[in-house]
Parts: sequence; structure tokens; C-alpha cells
Amino acid sequence: MSTIHVPVRFAGFGICIVGLLASILCLPMSLWWGWPAAIFGALTALGIYDLLQTRRAVSRNYPVLAHLRYFLESIGPEIRQYFIEADTDERPFSREQRSVVYQRAKNVLDKRPFGTLQNVYAEGYEWINHSVAPTEPDPKTFRVTIGRDCPLPYRASVFNISAMSFGSLSANAILALNKGAAMGGFYHDTGEGSISRYHTRHGGDLMWEIGSGYFGCRDDHGRFDEALFRDNAAREQVRLIEIKLSQGAKPGHGGILPAAKVTPEIAEARHVPMGEDVVSPPAHSAFHTPIELMHFITRLREASGGKPVGFKLAVGHPWEWFAIVKAMLETEELPDFIVVDGGEGGTGAAPLEFINRLGMPLDDALLLVHNTLVGAGLRDRLHIGAAGKVTSSFKIARTMALGADWCNAARGFMFALGCIQSLSCHTDHCPTGVATQDPYRAGALDVKDKSVRVANFHANTLKALAGLLSAAGLEQPWQIRPSHLLRRTADGEVRSFDELYPFLEAGELLRRTPGHGVYQRYWPRASGRRFAPAA
Repeated sequence: MSTIHVPVRFAGFGICIVGLLASILCLPMSLWWGWPAAIFGALTALGIYDLLQTRRAVSRNYPVLAHLRYFLESIGPEIRQYFIEADTDERPFSREQRSVVYQRAKNVLDKRPFGTLQNVYAEGYEWINHSVAPTEPDPKTFRVTIGRDCPLPYRASVFNISAMSFGSLSANAILALNKGAAMGGFYHDTGEGSISRYHTRHGGDLMWEIGSGYFGCRDDHGRFDEALFRDNAAREQVRLIEIKLSQGAKPGHGGILPAAKVTPEIAEARHVPMGEDVVSPPAHSAFHTPIELMHFITRLREASGGKPVGFKLAVGHPWEWFAIVKAMLETEELPDFIVVDGGEGGTGAAPLEFINRLGMPLDDALLLVHNTLVGAGLRDRLHIGAAGKVTSSFKIARTMALGADWCNAARGFMFALGCIQSLSCHTDHCPTGVATQDPYRAGALDVKDKSVRVANFHANTLKALAGLLSAAGLEQPWQIRPSHLLRRTADGEVRSFDELYPFLEAGELLRRTPGHGVYQRYWPRASGRRFAPAA
């Protein structure tokens, strides 16, 4: 007599069937058995569906049980974040980094007990040396004047909100960020989605970012429209204008906003029609060479009435950056500022390869930009901003030591709004209402409360920066030099940043080609008349 062998993988499905039959048999004794009958009936129906469907082999081999796997997989990031990761694991931000933002935003105690969690003898550990003669710096003075030669210069904080568009962020998130910027006296970058009604309600200073889609200043064919540009640039809130050449998380990547996601408010802000896909091309159409870029900057400065104009870039091919610098030298037309976006920058959504493997990290990019401008004799004629995982006063100090005049942060201010790093920005299911267009989810974000947290995070971070400067015996952030920063190297030695990194002398590129390999190879081949290098 043969027996029927039922594989163990069907055990879950079998238990559901047995439970259903047992519940039905027990129903005459009590109607309460209807509840388990309904539950086991639903699970049995799910198991039958699993066996009949053809899309998922795992579900066919493990009916019912496979859904437990899918559930655990879906909450994997949360399990790692809350139960497995150490406080110092940066993936992408550590619990320690997030916690200090939350505490400073809430204006509660941000001190730590007992001692550091860092391994101070590990390779790569960094610190600032202190002085026996501390100072008393005032964080209210931590400001830099951008566009000193412009009719309408802007005195910016050394810490500001980086580019995040309405559409990527919810209306309430934009409202809270801008209100917080107005309360704290720092600027709010609009992102390339242009100036929405939510950017203007509370009057915070704006850096208007113009990308290749020319949102807010485009004609019906997606080309730059100077008349529309003049209208938006004339707003009193618009203090700076930034041409986006590329961004850190997805450099060289255009995009399409599907027609279904073009709401009336997005259409209004971007000057695009409803019912049509909105294309943001990879490259600009208003200029095609470095010299044309310089002319475009001058054109925007004049059309805006003399407001500072610059550009943002994630550094890629070094010869393209050198070509831009040579265009500055050739035309004597300079941007008022350059914002360097590191390859570790954030985004609402981008291909994995772009996030992980494209774009130069901030340290390398900032050093290349700063050094080239110093070597070309241009560094004192324009300013440099920098962005890339800046959430603490140490990161501000460190970035300024490498050549920046100020820092921007995006995800840091998202944490101040309540972001919990759920990594669901691209799903429209943001649990905190920050990165979503779902009105119910976004409505949970209280603008009055969160705007105060944004202002608190800014103020307390600068207060912490003042504490670092005081301990180092300095008065202002721009007094920080590479010699103040130290790092433990692989061989156990301690080296200052000025020993670790090459720095050019003022005007060195005008006299000779430096010995550093990137300048040897690409500086002589770069031309302001084209982005491509000479053969």
C-alpha cells in the first residue's frame, strides 16, 4: 500500500486547511468559531492562489509561508536600523548622527555620557586639536557675503538648507523649512522644481535653483524664457540664483515627471501644462560650451537686477571643470559662487548605480575645485559652498578646512522635520509626511512645530560650531585651516590635512603646470571653448 508524501514546505498550507476544517466542525458548538474559520479560510484561499499563480516560484513552492518571508523582507531596513546597526554605523546616517539632529531640533540635552563610541586608534579617525587659550566666538557673526561686487550682495549663514524641490517634499515640509529659515536667518534652496506657493508664504530667503528643465523660467518648448526669469528673479525673497549643472546623487541624469503626478500646484510652480509628462533633460540648452556658460551667468545677473549668480556641480571629468576655469580666465566673467555637491549626496530616487558609483565624493571634489581656483588666481574673487552628508558642527568645520566658505544640508534638515530614515522617499509612503504628496500623510507634519525645530537645529549646530572654534582658539569658521584637522592613517601615523592633501599656491597654474597627476594630464588639454579635452 503506497503512501502520499506531503513535502514539509506545504506544512503551513496544510495547517491552514486543517484549521479551517476544525473550525467549521466546531461551529455548531459556538458561533465564536466563525472567527478562526474566517481567518483560516482566508489563508487557505491565499494558499490556493499561490499554487495557481505563475509569477512567484517561491509562493508556489511554499504556499502561505512565502508571505512571511515577503513581510520580513519588507521590514528588513527597520529591523537593521533599530535592532542590529551600531550607533556609529553610517548607512547612510548613523543613529548617533540622527540622534544629535533630533535633540538639537527639539532643543533638548544633546550631551553624551561616559565617553566616545569611536575607536580613536582606528585608521581614519579624525579630530581637531585644541588650544590652551580658548576664545569666545559669536555664532551670530558666522556669515559670508556672497556677490560682493554685485548691486545686491547677500550675507549668507555658513549653514543653510540644500536643494529639495516641492514635489519631492510635501507642501507642509516646504512650509516648515521656509518658515524655519525665516526664523533663523538662513537661506532655503528651492531645488530645481522652482518656487512654489509654499516657498513664499513665510518669507524665508531663497536660493532659486535653475536646472536643465528651466522650471519657473521656460517657454512652451522647455527652453529658457528670460521674461519669466525676470519675473521670478524680481521677487524680494529670491536672494541668490543657482544654475544646476549636476547633483551629487545622480549627476548627468535627467528625468521625467509623469503627467499623473503633475498636480495644479506643481504645474503652477514649474510653468508646465497639466496632463503632459514633464521632461528634465540631462543637459542644458541655454549654453553648450564653458564660455557660453559664463555668458549665461552674466546674462542672469543682469536680468535679475544684480543678484549673485553661481552654479552647482558634482565634479566628474576633471578636464570639464578645468575648461570652466579656463573660460573664466578667458572671458573675465565669473560666477559669484560655486556649490560643490558630493557624490554621497541624497536624492528622492535614483538608479542604484548612480547612487553608489557615480560622481566624485565631496572631499575630493571640493579639494579639486578649491585648488584649481587658487592655482588660477581666482579663489578670492568668488565663494564656494559645499554639500554632502553635513549634519554636525565638526563636519562643517572639516568641510571649511578643505576649502568651503559655507555648507548646505538637505537630509540633516529633513531629520529636523522628523524624518526617520525609513528609506521610502520614492514610494510616496513616507511615514513622517516629509517626502510624500499624499495629503493625509503630509497633513501629519505640523508646520508650526516643525519650523521651530528647523530653526533650533540650525541655531544649536552653529552654537556647537562656536564651541569647537572656542576650544581650538579661533574666532571665525574661515580661520580653520587644514593644519587644524588630523587623521590617523593606515600605518598608525597621525597626519594633519595639509600633510595628507596637496594644496596649490596662489597663481601656480598661471606660471606652470603643477606636479600633481590630474593637472599634468588634463590642465594643458582643457579649453574654455569646449567641455571635451583636446586630443
